[in-house]
Amino acid sequence: MQKITVTGGDCYHLALQYLGDSTQFNRIIQANSGTNGGPPMDPVLTGVVTLNIPSVDPAASGGVLVS
Repeated sequence: MQKITVTGGDCYHLALQYLGDSTQFNRIIQANSGTNGGPPMDPVLTGVVTLNIPSVDPAASGGVLVS
């Protein structure tokens, strides 16, 4: 897992950039939700935010179904 610091943006674009699949945005949210006892993370980021980015996992599902 790596740490990055961003200014604004969203988890969808970060998942595409770091995990190669924008539908895996939920993995970034899970890696950062509830840190320091806080609420679940919003996928839209505001201000300067330091995030944990999980390792690339080609077998991971993004949780988005396409019919």
